[in-house]
Amino acid sequence: MSLRTVEIIAAKRDGKELPASALQQLIDGFVAGTVPDYQMAAFAMAVVWRGMTAAETAALLEAMLKSGDEVSWDDLGVPTADKHSTGGVGDKVSIPLAPAVAACGVAVPMISGRGLGHTGGTLDKLESIRGPGRDGSGKGFETRLSLDDFRELVRTTGMGMIGQTERIVPADKKLYALRDVTATVESIPLIVASILSKKLAEGAGALVLDVKVGSGAFMKTREDALALATAMVKAGQAAGRKVTAFLTAMDRPLGTHIGNALEIAESVEILRGGGPDDTRQEVVRLGGEMLRLAGRVATLAEGEAAIAAVLDNGAALGKFREMVQAQGGDPRVADDPWSVLERAPVVLPLRADGAGTVLALDALQVGLAAVRLGAGRNRSEDEVDMAVGFILHKKPGSHFLPGEIMAEIHARTPEAAEAAAAELRRAFVVGEGQPDLLPLWLDVVH
Repeated sequence: MSLRTVEIIAAKRDGKELPASALQQLIDGFVAGTVPDYQMAAFAMAVVWRGMTAAETAALLEAMLKSGDEVSWDDLGVPTADKHSTGGVGDKVSIPLAPAVAACGVAVPMISGRGLGHTGGTLDKLESIRGPGRDGSGKGFETRLSLDDFRELVRTTGMGMIGQTERIVPADKKLYALRDVTATVESIPLIVASILSKKLAEGAGALVLDVKVGSGAFMKTREDALALATAMVKAGQAAGRKVTAFLTAMDRPLGTHIGNALEIAESVEILRGGGPDDTRQEVVRLGGEMLRLAGRVATLAEGEAAIAAVLDNGAALGKFREMVQAQGGDPRVADDPWSVLERAPVVLPLRADGAGTVLALDALQVGLAAVRLGAGRNRSEDEVDMAVGFILHKKPGSHFLPGEIMAEIHARTPEAAEAAAAELRRAFVVGEGQPDLLPLWLDVVH
């Protein structure tokens, strides 16, 4: 016998465990419009206060997953894997990671998101790649593809990186918009259902999660991040997927380039076998685990070696070039990024006042400064300036002398550059001694 919506809300408000049938009924009604926003908001707030058991979280995830289409890759002939990051500053890992994994024979059907708040988004970065578009209309790299086009893209290139379509988890699209305006974002069961419903709907058989920890991350503490990672791994495994979560540091930015086109340039450096060590480390380890979960290698070490090899021998760069062309971008970005990417008209060096050591570089402060410069958005409808951002010449542990360049500000106007320089300077903590940083790799959950 079905329950009335108000009874479902009341049960969760009182801390009772809901049966899967009740959660399925609630989500079905919400998508159909018979459960109004105010009731779903009340339910979400009850979850924030009371939480959910692992069984409830898995049932909510399943109900949301079934609200739309699910992609199957059973006829592809190769294993599939994907990666998801909880977001940070300078986190462009997906862009070199996907072609590296595809170059190793594992297909990567990746549905990604846009930046919001101080964190960047993979789709925005990819759309900074100019080009003819898929139909010659000049749209550049296209991420708004239908599921049929997505299927064809993965079949022909071994990978595809697109945004959420109307047919992928419509329940999440409605519920996330509601949570954003009702102060119900910060709930682990709701976060798990939101992230995993989209990732499972895209059909990949294996999933590697990168859960960021620190000032520039959604989860500020190791304990909170571990709780989220554990909940996501359990829910994903309950849904029949192979899942691993890594906890990685986000108390300082990842890599050296912050901003959409700038992060594409760094991604190309990684794909050429170079780039910043921390970015490369994440690509190699996360990619190696994707290969292991997909059954391509027996151990993580073998997977890391395979990813490192395709980064160094050009195979991953070739796969990236192939994907860019297939999705409407100019493939010359793989050979000469700045012949394709837009440059900011003003580049202002931020110079050191004295000598010392960088003890810390606050990721949150860097991210907020980049957003105010135009590289990100505070609201989903905000426009993003693809060209602006920062290049960090000094990071924690770096020594500097008076007048040395600490960073470059790429901006539209001299006034914007000066304002951003003042903000960015405040993100640097300098002095004598050694920095006290989180280790890049904090934990792993299988």
